[in-house]
Amino acid sequence: MENNNHKVLALKYRPKNFDELIGQDVLVETIKNSITSKNLPNAYLLSGIRGVGKTTTARLIAQAINCKKDFLKKEKCAAGEYCSCKAISEFKNLDVLEIDGAQHTGVDSTKELIASCMYAPTTAKYKVIIADEFQMLSKSSFAALLKTLEEPPPHLKFVFCTTEVRKIPVTIISRCQRFDLHRVSIRDLVANLKKISKIENGKISDGALTLIAKAAEGSVRDSLSLLDRALISQKVEKKEIEENFIRKMLGIADKSKLLYLLNFIFQGDQKKSIELLRETINEGIEPKNLINDLLEMIYFIQQKSSVGNFESDLTISETESEIIDSISKSVNSSTLILFWQFLLKGLDELSIVANPILSLEMLVIKLLHLKNMPSYEELIKNISNEQTEEKSLTAEKIANKVLNDDNEINKISKDQIKNTTQTKPELSSLKLEETNNENIKSFEDLIKLSSNKKEVELKYDLERNVNLVKFSDGKIDIAFNENLRKNFVRNLSEKLLEWTGKRWIITLTKETGQKTFSELQSLKRKDLLDKEKKGEVYKKFKDIFSDADLLEVLKKD
Repeated sequence: MENNNHKVLALKYRPKNFDELIGQDVLVETIKNSITSKNLPNAYLLSGIRGVGKTTTARLIAQAINCKKDFLKKEKCAAGEYCSCKAISEFKNLDVLEIDGAQHTGVDSTKELIASCMYAPTTAKYKVIIADEFQMLSKSSFAALLKTLEEPPPHLKFVFCTTEVRKIPVTIISRCQRFDLHRVSIRDLVANLKKISKIENGKISDGALTLIAKAAEGSVRDSLSLLDRALISQKVEKKEIEENFIRKMLGIADKSKLLYLLNFIFQGDQKKSIELLRETINEGIEPKNLINDLLEMIYFIQQKSSVGNFESDLTISETESEIIDSISKSVNSSTLILFWQFLLKGLDELSIVANPILSLEMLVIKLLHLKNMPSYEELIKNISNEQTEEKSLTAEKIANKVLNDDNEINKISKDQIKNTTQTKPELSSLKLEETNNENIKSFEDLIKLSSNKKEVELKYDLERNVNLVKFSDGKIDIAFNENLRKNFVRNLSEKLLEWTGKRWIITLTKETGQKTFSELQSLKRKDLLDKEKKGEVYKKFKDIFSDADLLEVLKKD
């Protein structure tokens, strides 16, 4: 019976020797030299992002150190001769154990593993323990490994693989020979994908392969998975896969369209900007991917504007490069920085709103208005000009006063006049004295003022989360309450300064405060109800309407 099971490309083209590893030249050279010179460490620690070859490298190390021939020179065993390399590659060798750190987190599993490996190997030269997702082990498991790692039996070697090396204790790392596997460059990924697509008789353009390589973010496995997906579609469609298909498959936008969108935004053309945005969204582009691509374009424009060039990117065509050059000449760096900040904020907002597309349109409208905002340099210049005018006016007033009053001339020296003219008027203080004259005599006054000022969050905290210890003019002591917002004290201080024109001292203390304002009001309401229920009016009313109950007592103003 014919086996029609499809073998995924990531497994089909897994490297079978060190020379087939992609983009890890330094690591390969170091490990080869170590094996050749027989200077083997007790343990290898391989770290890096997903899909760069950590587990594959671990298996190759196990094969190389156990090979009866010369694995590095690709010498094969004679026909009929037992081959450790082949057995290891087929997971049939009992001396090479592969464990998943996520499934063996407990210390008992680690102890059992170490105990079993103390015995000599059966067929291979070394017993090798390959631990994948090594960072998932518990603290106790790491502690149990320390002594064995430092002084293992001569026949025992460890190879640890991890994506999060920071989660591994330094005591473990210091006992290992660490190797960091780097992200594979786009060029190397494209070359590998092109080679494999030819072997698979796939018809896919270079531009499409470049997009796949970039989407993989340096991961060989991810690139092969995406290529596998594209080739399956190509076999069904029976035509060459182009860039547009890959863009739709990955949900990414055409960069030329994004550049035109940015150009419309910089020109302040809201109609064309929104139309092009909706056209791009209708093509199936994810809003998150679109914002990320816009951030990338902003980066390229900034690089072109400030440095004069930007780092070569295989996904940027000559036409797109010309558009970037044109935009960079008409936009200053401060505007680009503002765009960058607003786009980053837009990414966060996408997860909040129910309809991300609406959020994206509002983001574009925000960006349209940013172009007309004055730059930081212009603001500083305007402030300096205002201060210069204020100084001139002050100097003129003083000169007039000195000339019109002989007695003043005798009192004021030249140095005094000079110092007076150089003093900047404190406009902010004057403004506070003129506008902020609220009088807060009690905590209840503070709550009423918060309500009048429409400070909803502040009023809520004051009523429900503040346990007052002491209140006086200019000072408030509050018992610590974990329900208070993190910025409560700062916010209250700022508002009190704004309302009263003076600074208040707000202290959080461990002392037990009184009940919250809301709780006190509830108690007052209950006491009032209880009092009225004991009155003659309620009793007479109850005699007539037995099912009735008193719910609220209202006071006349």
